[in-house]
Amino acid sequence: MFPFPLLLTIYAGFTHAFETDHLLAVSNIVSQRNSTAKSLKDGLFWGLGHTSTILFIGMIMLLLKVHIDEHYFHLLEAGVGVMLVGLGTYRMFKLKSILAAENTDTHTHNGITHTHVGMPGIKQLDVTNTGIRRLHLVSYGVGLVHGLAGSGELVLLVMLQMASPQSGLLYLLIFGLGSILGMLVAAAMFSIPFSKKVLQAKALQVSLIVLSSLLCIGFGLSILYKNMFTY
Repeated sequence: MFPFPLLLTIYAGFTHAFETDHLLAVSNIVSQRNSTAKSLKDGLFWGLGHTSTILFIGMIMLLLKVHIDEHYFHLLEAGVGVMLVGLGTYRMFKLKSILAAENTDTHTHNGITHTHVGMPGIKQLDVTNTGIRRLHLVSYGVGLVHGLAGSGELVLLVMLQMASPQSGLLYLLIFGLGSILGMLVAAAMFSIPFSKKVLQAKALQVSLIVLSSLLCIGFGLSILYKNMFTY
């Protein structure tokens, strides 16, 4: 018999995946995909990265009897802020390069190559063709960072409440499985507006990318300020 409610633990992990910083990071990743299946893969790897970190921290604290000061978790939270700013900024620059490439026409007349830069052709824009390979590995790295930060204080709380190391690690594992399920749902939801089969209005896709990128940058700056200057 489990020493804690199984469904409640899974639910806690599931809802944890829907925290604002998690959603903003993943939305900037899946906006580079053109299918829900690929977005689900990104969500899965985010969850695996997140779970890997909380289990690693948990094992260090439980098996090696190491106490991690709360101050370090604030520094790690600030690292999440830096990561969010980086993700949003990179997405904006990537979108700019795609727009420039889509609106540059190169052709040859009588053996002479000409390049024309035209007005933005939003209808022809393929905002999902970013050229990024193995984006799921980026998702895994983002999950690792999130697990180091926001979940750190959760690990501390669990370690104080559990009667044995086995119970603590089991809780973290089940919590991690719940967060994986939650991120799969979140990734699928955020992928819908960027699916070619669902949305053909490229101008709207571009607007959504810009909005999610700016929100990611803004929220990242707020996390950075909160954890570096006000705690």
